[in-house]
Amino acid sequence: MEIILYNDHLIPSEEAKIDMEDRGYQFGDGIYEAIRVYYGQAFLMDLHLKRLERSAKELFLKLPYPLDQLKSRIYELIEKNQIKEGLVYFQITRGTSKRNHRFPENTDCVITGKVSELKRTDVVHKKGIKASLLDDIRWLRCDIKTLNLLGNVLNMQKAYEEGSLEAIQHRNGIVTEGCSSNVFIVKDGRLITHEANNFILNGITRLFVLELAKEIVVTVEERSFTTEELLEADEVFITSTGAEVTPVIQIADQIVNQGKPGPITSRLMELFEIKIEELAKVSL
Repeated sequence: MEIILYNDHLIPSEEAKIDMEDRGYQFGDGIYEAIRVYYGQAFLMDLHLKRLERSAKELFLKLPYPLDQLKSRIYELIEKNQIKEGLVYFQITRGTSKRNHRFPENTDCVITGKVSELKRTDVVHKKGIKASLLDDIRWLRCDIKTLNLLGNVLNMQKAYEEGSLEAIQHRNGIVTEGCSSNVFIVKDGRLITHEANNFILNGITRLFVLELAKEIVVTVEERSFTTEELLEADEVFITSTGAEVTPVIQIADQIVNQGKPGPITSRLMELFEIKIEELAKVSL
Protein backbone atom coordinates (compact mmCIF):
# COMPACT_ATOMS: atom_id res chain seq x y z
CA MET A 1 0.00 0.00 0.00
CA GLU A 2 1.43 3.36 -1.06
CA ILE A 3 1.67 5.96 1.69
CA ILE A 4 1.67 9.66 0.79
CA LEU A 5 2.07 12.95 2.63
CA TYR A 6 -1.04 15.09 2.95
CA ASN A 7 -0.46 18.27 4.95
CA ASP A 8 1.00 16.98 8.22
CA HIS A 9 -0.24 13.41 7.92
CA LEU A 10 0.89 10.23 6.23
CA ILE A 11 -2.12 8.48 4.68
CA PRO A 12 -2.85 5.74 2.12
CA SER A 13 -2.83 7.23 -1.39
CA GLU A 14 -6.44 6.15 -2.08
CA GLU A 15 -7.64 8.41 0.74
CA ALA A 16 -6.18 11.56 -0.79
CA LYS A 17 -8.49 14.12 -2.40
CA ILE A 18 -7.67 17.44 -4.04
CA ASP A 19 -10.40 20.07 -4.13
CA MET A 20 -11.50 21.32 -7.56
CA GLU A 21 -10.79 24.87 -6.37
CA ASP A 22 -7.28 24.21 -5.16
CA ARG A 23 -5.21 27.08 -6.57
CA GLY A 24 -2.43 24.73 -7.62
CA TYR A 25 -4.92 22.94 -9.86
CA GLN A 26 -6.49 26.12 -11.25
CA PHE A 27 -3.57 28.55 -11.47
CA GLY A 28 -0.40 26.56 -10.90
CA ASP A 29 -0.21 28.72 -7.76
CA GLY A 30 2.36 26.77 -5.82
CA ILE A 31 5.89 25.44 -5.55
CA TYR A 32 7.55 22.03 -5.53
CA GLU A 33 10.76 20.13 -4.94
CA ALA A 34 12.09 16.76 -6.05
CA ILE A 35 14.76 15.06 -3.96
CA ARG A 36 16.75 11.98 -4.93
CA VAL A 37 16.95 9.06 -2.50
CA TYR A 38 20.12 6.95 -2.38
CA TYR A 39 20.49 4.07 0.09
CA GLY A 40 17.43 5.33 1.93
CA GLN A 41 18.98 8.79 2.41
CA ALA A 42 17.48 11.99 0.98
CA PHE A 43 20.35 13.51 -1.03
CA LEU A 44 21.15 17.20 -0.37
CA MET A 45 17.86 17.58 1.52
CA ASP A 46 18.83 20.77 3.35
CA LEU A 47 19.69 22.58 0.12
CA HIS A 48 16.38 21.53 -1.41
CA LEU A 49 14.46 22.79 1.61
CA LYS A 50 16.38 26.06 1.60
CA ARG A 51 15.39 26.57 -2.04
CA LEU A 52 11.79 25.66 -1.19
CA GLU A 53 11.80 28.34 1.49
CA ARG A 54 13.09 30.90 -1.02
CA SER A 55 10.47 29.93 -3.61
CA ALA A 56 7.74 30.31 -0.99
CA LYS A 57 9.02 33.76 -0.08
CA GLU A 58 9.08 34.87 -3.72
CA LEU A 59 5.44 33.80 -4.15
CA PHE A 60 4.34 35.23 -0.78
CA LEU A 61 3.41 31.73 0.40
CA LYS A 62 3.43 31.13 4.14
CA LEU A 63 4.61 27.60 4.85
CA PRO A 64 2.12 25.80 7.11
CA TYR A 65 4.79 24.37 9.41
CA PRO A 66 8.58 24.59 9.97
CA LEU A 67 11.05 23.03 7.56
CA ASP A 68 12.41 20.70 10.26
CA GLN A 69 8.93 19.24 10.60
CA LEU A 70 8.66 18.80 6.83
CA LYS A 71 12.08 17.15 6.82
CA SER A 72 10.89 14.64 9.43
CA ARG A 73 7.75 13.88 7.43
CA ILE A 74 9.80 13.25 4.28
CA TYR A 75 12.02 10.75 6.07
CA GLU A 76 8.93 9.07 7.52
CA LEU A 77 7.55 8.86 3.97
CA ILE A 78 10.73 7.19 2.72
CA GLU A 79 10.72 4.73 5.61
CA LYS A 80 7.01 3.88 5.40
CA ASN A 81 7.32 3.12 1.67
CA GLN A 82 10.59 1.24 2.20
CA ILE A 83 12.37 3.10 -0.59
CA LYS A 84 16.15 2.68 -0.91
CA GLU A 85 16.60 4.21 -4.37
CA GLY A 86 13.99 6.67 -5.48
CA LEU A 87 12.62 10.16 -5.81
CA VAL A 88 10.63 12.23 -3.33
CA TYR A 89 8.24 14.72 -4.94
CA PHE A 90 6.23 17.17 -2.90
CA GLN A 91 4.39 20.39 -3.64
CA ILE A 92 2.78 23.21 -1.72
CA THR A 93 -0.14 25.18 -3.13
CA ARG A 94 -1.73 28.35 -1.81
CA GLY A 95 -4.74 26.26 -0.86
CA THR A 96 -8.42 26.12 -1.69
CA SER A 97 -10.66 29.13 -2.20
CA LYS A 98 -13.27 30.49 -4.57
CA ARG A 99 -11.65 31.08 -7.96
CA ASN A 100 -10.18 34.57 -8.11
CA HIS A 101 -6.90 35.77 -9.55
CA ARG A 102 -6.13 37.75 -6.39
CA PHE A 103 -4.64 35.99 -3.37
CA PRO A 104 -7.36 34.67 -1.04
CA GLU A 105 -7.37 36.35 2.36
CA ASN A 106 -8.09 33.32 4.53
CA THR A 107 -6.86 30.00 3.30
CA ASP A 108 -4.28 27.40 4.34
CA CYS A 109 -1.56 26.01 2.11
CA VAL A 110 -1.91 22.39 1.01
CA ILE A 111 1.11 20.07 1.05
CA THR A 112 1.10 16.80 -0.85
CA GLY A 113 4.01 14.46 -1.44
CA LYS A 114 5.00 10.97 -2.47
CA VAL A 115 8.10 8.86 -2.93
CA SER A 116 8.63 6.55 -5.90
CA GLU A 117 11.26 3.98 -6.71
CA LEU A 118 13.88 5.19 -9.21
CA LYS A 119 16.78 2.91 -10.04
CA ARG A 120 20.16 4.16 -11.26
CA THR A 121 20.43 1.87 -14.28
CA ASP A 122 20.17 4.24 -17.24
CA VAL A 123 23.19 3.33 -19.37
CA VAL A 124 22.06 5.73 -22.13
CA HIS A 125 22.58 8.74 -19.89
CA LYS A 126 26.07 7.61 -18.92
CA LYS A 127 27.12 7.27 -22.56
CA GLY A 128 25.60 10.59 -23.51
CA ILE A 129 22.39 11.96 -24.98
CA LYS A 130 21.15 14.01 -27.90
CA ALA A 131 19.63 17.42 -27.12
CA SER A 132 17.57 19.78 -29.25
CA LEU A 133 18.25 23.51 -29.38
CA LEU A 134 15.05 25.52 -28.92
CA ASP A 135 13.80 29.03 -28.13
CA ASP A 136 13.17 29.57 -24.43
CA ILE A 137 9.44 30.34 -24.29
CA ARG A 138 9.05 30.37 -20.50
CA TRP A 139 8.23 33.27 -18.19
CA LEU A 140 10.90 35.55 -16.70
CA ARG A 141 11.05 34.11 -13.17
CA CYS A 142 12.62 30.75 -13.87
CA ASP A 143 14.52 31.08 -10.58
CA ILE A 144 11.33 30.19 -8.67
CA LYS A 145 10.50 26.47 -8.64
CA THR A 146 6.79 26.88 -9.33
CA LEU A 147 4.15 24.49 -10.63
CA ASN A 148 3.97 26.51 -13.87
CA LEU A 149 5.88 24.24 -16.24
CA LEU A 150 3.91 24.41 -19.47
CA GLY A 151 6.74 26.11 -21.39
CA ASN A 152 9.07 23.32 -20.28
CA VAL A 153 6.50 20.70 -21.26
CA LEU A 154 5.99 22.12 -24.77
CA ASN A 155 9.73 22.25 -25.47
CA MET A 156 10.32 18.79 -24.02
CA GLN A 157 7.62 17.38 -26.27
CA LYS A 158 9.19 19.04 -29.29
CA ALA A 159 12.58 17.64 -28.32
CA TYR A 160 11.06 14.16 -27.99
CA GLU A 161 9.57 14.47 -31.47
CA GLU A 162 13.06 15.34 -32.73
CA GLY A 163 14.52 12.22 -31.12
CA SER A 164 16.18 14.09 -28.23
CA LEU A 165 16.12 13.41 -24.50
CA GLU A 166 16.43 17.09 -23.53
CA ALA A 167 16.05 20.54 -25.05
CA ILE A 168 18.74 23.15 -24.49
CA GLN A 169 16.93 26.48 -24.46
CA HIS A 170 18.09 29.96 -25.41
CA ARG A 171 16.79 33.53 -25.33
CA ASN A 172 17.87 35.48 -28.41
CA GLY A 173 20.98 33.36 -28.77
CA ILE A 174 21.92 33.26 -25.07
CA VAL A 175 21.78 29.75 -23.65
CA THR A 176 19.73 29.49 -20.45
CA GLU A 177 19.08 25.89 -19.37
CA GLY A 178 17.33 22.67 -20.28
CA CYS A 179 13.65 21.88 -19.77
CA SER A 180 14.49 20.08 -16.54
CA SER A 181 18.23 20.58 -16.17
CA ASN A 182 21.09 23.06 -16.02
CA VAL A 183 23.58 23.24 -18.89
CA PHE A 184 27.39 23.27 -18.64
CA ILE A 185 29.99 23.59 -21.36
CA VAL A 186 33.75 23.03 -21.31
CA LYS A 187 36.05 25.11 -23.50
CA ASP A 188 39.84 25.06 -23.32
CA GLY A 189 39.71 23.49 -19.86
CA ARG A 190 37.23 26.06 -18.47
CA LEU A 191 33.87 25.00 -17.07
CA ILE A 192 31.14 27.49 -18.01
CA THR A 193 27.50 27.68 -16.91
CA HIS A 194 24.86 30.42 -16.87
CA GLU A 195 24.93 32.63 -13.79
CA ALA A 196 22.19 32.05 -11.22
CA ASN A 197 19.73 34.84 -12.04
CA ASN A 198 16.05 34.96 -12.96
CA PHE A 199 16.59 33.19 -16.30
CA ILE A 200 17.51 29.83 -14.75
CA LEU A 201 16.63 27.67 -11.79
CA ASN A 202 19.63 27.43 -9.48
CA GLY A 203 19.71 23.66 -9.53
CA ILE A 204 20.80 21.77 -6.42
CA THR A 205 22.81 19.35 -8.53
CA ARG A 206 24.25 22.40 -10.34
CA LEU A 207 25.50 23.75 -7.01
CA PHE A 208 26.86 20.35 -6.04
CA VAL A 209 28.77 19.97 -9.30
CA LEU A 210 30.27 23.44 -8.88
CA GLU A 211 31.64 22.21 -5.55
CA LEU A 212 32.96 19.04 -7.19
CA ALA A 213 34.73 21.21 -9.78
CA LYS A 214 36.85 22.66 -6.98
CA GLU A 215 38.18 19.18 -6.26
CA ILE A 216 39.55 18.81 -9.78
CA VAL A 217 40.87 22.37 -9.74
CA VAL A 218 39.11 23.41 -12.92
CA THR A 219 38.47 27.08 -13.73
CA VAL A 220 34.76 27.86 -13.38
CA GLU A 221 32.95 30.74 -15.08
CA GLU A 222 29.35 31.48 -14.11
CA ARG A 223 28.30 33.69 -17.01
CA SER A 224 26.08 33.93 -20.04
CA PHE A 225 27.25 32.14 -23.17
CA THR A 226 25.89 32.01 -26.68
CA THR A 227 24.53 29.22 -28.83
CA GLU A 228 27.68 29.61 -30.93
CA GLU A 229 29.82 28.92 -27.86
CA LEU A 230 27.61 25.95 -27.06
CA LEU A 231 28.05 24.42 -30.51
CA GLU A 232 31.80 25.08 -30.47
CA ALA A 233 32.32 23.66 -26.97
CA ASP A 234 34.78 20.86 -26.29
CA GLU A 235 32.31 19.20 -23.92
CA VAL A 236 28.66 19.71 -22.95
CA PHE A 237 26.74 18.16 -20.08
CA ILE A 238 23.54 18.70 -18.12
CA THR A 239 22.81 18.32 -14.42
CA SER A 240 19.61 17.71 -12.48
CA THR A 241 18.22 15.67 -9.62
CA GLY A 242 17.07 12.98 -12.03
CA ALA A 243 19.82 13.13 -14.66
CA GLU A 244 22.67 13.65 -12.14
CA VAL A 245 25.61 14.46 -14.47
CA THR A 246 24.71 13.50 -18.04
CA PRO A 247 26.97 14.11 -21.06
CA VAL A 248 25.46 15.69 -24.17
CA ILE A 249 27.14 14.16 -27.21
CA GLN A 250 24.87 15.63 -29.90
CA ILE A 251 23.04 18.95 -30.21
CA ALA A 252 20.53 18.99 -33.07
CA ASP A 253 22.63 17.67 -35.98
CA GLN A 254 26.02 18.54 -34.49
CA ILE A 255 28.20 15.95 -32.76
CA VAL A 256 30.04 17.00 -29.59
CA ASN A 257 33.52 15.65 -28.78
CA GLN A 258 33.28 12.92 -31.45
CA GLY A 259 30.16 11.57 -29.76
CA LYS A 260 31.85 10.68 -26.45
CA PRO A 261 31.81 12.14 -22.92
CA GLY A 262 34.78 14.45 -22.45
CA PRO A 263 37.49 14.13 -19.76
CA ILE A 264 36.18 16.83 -17.42
CA THR A 265 32.61 15.55 -17.72
CA SER A 266 33.81 12.01 -17.04
CA ARG A 267 35.81 13.09 -13.99
CA LEU A 268 32.80 14.93 -12.55
CA MET A 269 30.66 11.84 -13.15
CA GLU A 270 33.23 9.76 -11.26
CA LEU A 271 33.30 12.18 -8.33
CA PHE A 272 29.50 12.24 -8.23
CA GLU A 273 29.50 8.44 -8.06
CA ILE A 274 32.00 8.49 -5.18
CA LYS A 275 29.79 10.87 -3.19
CA ILE A 276 26.78 8.62 -3.71
CA GLU A 277 28.71 5.56 -2.59
CA GLU A 278 29.65 7.41 0.59
CA LEU A 279 25.96 7.48 1.45
CA ALA A 280 25.98 3.67 1.44
CA LYS A 281 28.32 3.76 4.44
CA VAL A 282 26.02 6.22 6.24
CA SER A 283 23.01 3.95 5.75
CA LEU A 284 24.71 0.89 7.27
